[in-house]
Amino acid sequence: MTTAVADRTLNALDRCDRCGAQAYVRVVLESSGGELLFCGHHARAVESTLKPLSSDWQDETGRLHEKAPVTID
Repeated sequence: MTTAVADRTLNALDRCDRCGAQAYVRVVLESSGGELLFCGHHARAVESTLKPLSSDWQDETGRLHEKAPVTID
């Protein structure tokens, strides 16, 4: 896995591996380099177990509270 791939912003096509909702957290496992994606809910549920085993924990849950810009035509 390249750094460019690991550091990219998650988007609507990235889905939680547990429930299929939009993923806001990417976990890269230190042992294998494998990648797991989670919604905010499932990321919190597995954080204490997986965070010590990860080489990268990309958390974009702060985007959940962003407001979309409003355009007036």
